[in-house]
Amino acid sequence: MTFRTTSASADYVEDVSPGSGALPPRAWYASSDARSLSLNGSWRFRLSAAADAEDDSFAAEGYDAGDWAEVTVPGHWVLQGHGAPVYTNHLYPFPVDPPRVPTENPTGDHLRVFDLPEDWPDLAEGGALLRFDGVESCARVWLNGTEIGEFKGSRLPHEFAVGGLLKTVGNILAVRVHQWSAGSYLEDQDQWWLPGIFRDVTLLHRPAGSALDFFVHASYDHVTGEGTLRVDSDVDGRVTVPALDIDVATGEPVTVPVEPWSAETPRLYDGELVTPGERVPLRIGFRTVALEDGLIKVNGRAVLFKGVNRHEWHPERGRALDLETMREDVLLMKRHNVNAVRTSHYPPHPAFLELCDEYGLWVIDECDLETHGFVEQDWRDNPVDDDRWTPALLDRAARMVERDKNHPSVVIWSLGNEAGTGRGLTAMAEWIRGRDASRLVHYEGDVDCRDTDVYSRMYAFHEEVERIGRGLDGGTLKRRRLPLILCEYGHAMGNGPGGIADYQRLFEAHERLQGGFIWEWIDHGIKDDRYGYAYGGDFGEELHDGNFVCDGLLFPDRTPSPGLVEFKKVIEPVAISGDGADGTVRIANKQDFADLSALAFTWAFQVDGETIESGSLPVPALAAGESAEVKLPAPPEGVPGGAETQWTVRAVLAEDTAWAPQGHVVAWGRLPVAARALPSVAATEGPVPDGALITLGPASFDARTGALRTIGSVEVTGLRLDVWRAPTDNDEGAPWQSDVRHGELWRKLGLHRMRHRLDAVESGGDALTVRTRVAPAGWEVGLSTVYRWTSDGNRLRLTVSVTPEGDWTVPLPRLGVRFGLSGADAVTWFGGGPGEAYPDTRAASQVGRWRSTVDGMQTPYVRPQENGARADVRWAELGGLRIEGDPEFWFSARRWTNEQLDAARHRTDLVPGGTVWVNLDHGQHGIGSQSCGPGPLPRYYLNAAPAEFSFVFSEVR
Repeated sequence: MTFRTTSASADYVEDVSPGSGALPPRAWYASSDARSLSLNGSWRFRLSAAADAEDDSFAAEGYDAGDWAEVTVPGHWVLQGHGAPVYTNHLYPFPVDPPRVPTENPTGDHLRVFDLPEDWPDLAEGGALLRFDGVESCARVWLNGTEIGEFKGSRLPHEFAVGGLLKTVGNILAVRVHQWSAGSYLEDQDQWWLPGIFRDVTLLHRPAGSALDFFVHASYDHVTGEGTLRVDSDVDGRVTVPALDIDVATGEPVTVPVEPWSAETPRLYDGELVTPGERVPLRIGFRTVALEDGLIKVNGRAVLFKGVNRHEWHPERGRALDLETMREDVLLMKRHNVNAVRTSHYPPHPAFLELCDEYGLWVIDECDLETHGFVEQDWRDNPVDDDRWTPALLDRAARMVERDKNHPSVVIWSLGNEAGTGRGLTAMAEWIRGRDASRLVHYEGDVDCRDTDVYSRMYAFHEEVERIGRGLDGGTLKRRRLPLILCEYGHAMGNGPGGIADYQRLFEAHERLQGGFIWEWIDHGIKDDRYGYAYGGDFGEELHDGNFVCDGLLFPDRTPSPGLVEFKKVIEPVAISGDGADGTVRIANKQDFADLSALAFTWAFQVDGETIESGSLPVPALAAGESAEVKLPAPPEGVPGGAETQWTVRAVLAEDTAWAPQGHVVAWGRLPVAARALPSVAATEGPVPDGALITLGPASFDARTGALRTIGSVEVTGLRLDVWRAPTDNDEGAPWQSDVRHGELWRKLGLHRMRHRLDAVESGGDALTVRTRVAPAGWEVGLSTVYRWTSDGNRLRLTVSVTPEGDWTVPLPRLGVRFGLSGADAVTWFGGGPGEAYPDTRAASQVGRWRSTVDGMQTPYVRPQENGARADVRWAELGGLRIEGDPEFWFSARRWTNEQLDAARHRTDLVPGGTVWVNLDHGQHGIGSQSCGPGPLPRYYLNAAPAEFSFVFSEVR
């Protein structure tokens, strides 16, 4: 018998320690006058099936890797044609037996040959460091045949001293990366598992006397208006800040008048740390974070977080982001009124935090730690409560804090996410406080707030949030004296999230409620020719959680979803309200620090949805928290009687800023003046039998069934009551939700397969009446539905009367009529727009006159579902028809049926047909965020109740 052995030991893969050979962590900075060399680019690559499948001879000088593949670094090899990505929400995709990992452990060997630039300092002068900013999940490193170390901690930097190993030419950097390691047990964050060297690799020259670690302390006294600067440095030097006339030795404090930094006014001062061997640029923001009076305060004022959770994501490059993609994220956040980011669930690329400093965003910086999968075994063997793992936990905390401590945007450190509780977390909190007392500590899993400075919750229902705000919650005395933030709420999966305006009203009503962070920023869809965008299960994963990975405010290509547009409106920093009829508007500055001097205000007067006059509106530069009544100009003369009129007042940027151009709309408000006249049709013409048809004014009907066939020259197909919608992710809900999941109940009841029984066709007098019963097979419940048609000869009025029968215990998905048109494309409507809206997602819907196409009215959710409804529609025109509503209605049109939309699993499953299906809805059920959170509030339910609604049809000529 023989046994296969290799000379390469892989024991380190399952070692719970953080690694060996790496230098102590230190502050990160983008550049200095010391030379550096990026090693990003094309690397030779070999994939093996196991950690020990190959020996380490590839790291030796002279090894021939000419037949290896190539991959791009930064990058993930599974997104470059080698293996496949895996998505799980919280289940580990391997047997849970810490710290052991499977024998089947994809391992990527990487080789990079490089020469030093001609202007690189002489190798005898100073030293050199090799820095890896991010490798998943475990790496072993050699330079020129010498092993220099191995490390774990995927989203954290690691540096190695390599000065004695460098050559002028022909340097060989070898890196072996393992997909699974002991570290994987600490990195069970709800995202794709993507191995590789996915952040920058850099060679840094370290001159004699160069900077090592340094800590910029820059506090602000809001009483005196002064800032105190002290830069502690491991290497003595001097600190200069020309704009403040500062020139002091390191370690020496200096106090001067300053403009403070905040997310609203991100004032940075350029400075420099000068040591004997290096000049390091500094960007200094003066601010003080404190827990005072039970509130999180910055510079003496309580702040309200209007935040998002941000995973790093690109649909083709995964977590390998470039600077421009990071900048795009920050600009989109600022343009949509977002003021805070939680870096879920790991420290981001350090350049992202520089952008937060520059443009102004509050940051909760979260450690690279999550052990969520242990919940399945009631947290047994959880590493955070096992002393063997504590050094790894402390290493992760230290690498985050030391790297990011000089960013004014970082106001809270987070220990991690969904890792249960244990001694290791306490040790992390104690270490962080000992190292940096200037920031607060967060961890949602610390339910009693033993180790933390803020009471943090996920997906708490509105009722409970209100009770907490009113101080009626229970728990420890310490917790009841702390502010609440929702570190996750408003789960933005598919259509939604609904109910965020209701959360915001609570946040603004109770000072203890200091806001929250929407889950999450971007859909993690992977660009895929088969599906448009792929999600969990599309790569043959053994375990996966489907499209739960697509739950962002941005689509994967960074197009804002309706959810982000809604969020922008809900959290706008200026409230504009009032009664348009009395000629005044109330302006309230909802910011925490800035006045309104950066904004200009405009007014527009609209008649039947079209602006007929507009101008500028003088508004004082109200301080934060102030409000004022502002007089509007006199309304235009000559407005026709019966017209609907309104004012729209907008707050726009007065000048170009770093994040948006002059005129960018920051906030808006609609002030109705006069309501529209409802459409009326005098029933002057009655139905006329004509063989197999009945004619009524411009319309023809099937004489036997009463089905509408034509309106003028426009053919109409299948007009009937419709109650079904393709359930949204939030309709379906999550299996672990304790409340009622309506999507599940709708299917059980059979609302997707309603039968339409014809009871009578009554043709006489001035009306054609069709009586039906609409009901699902297998149940007694039904909807007695009467269609009553009348006409004045040119127009056709349909009045629909619906009476529920039986015991309806669930609300309806929708209630209205559906019909098909051929040849429809261009769409014009007067009502809510420009995008979709639903009962609890309609804050951003602006009443006006809008134009689109049928295709343009679709919202391209990664998993197809109900979408595209426009709210409060007065009238719509498409396919040669004009449709007016009494009352206003919800309007949608698509090139497939609701049933086809329901059956689709990816965008590419939707194949346009020759018919455009139009829904005119009297009601829609709310959206909620039950994919992970509460369903719609009861006031947004579409309960089965008697209803009557009308539409007036006419042919557009």
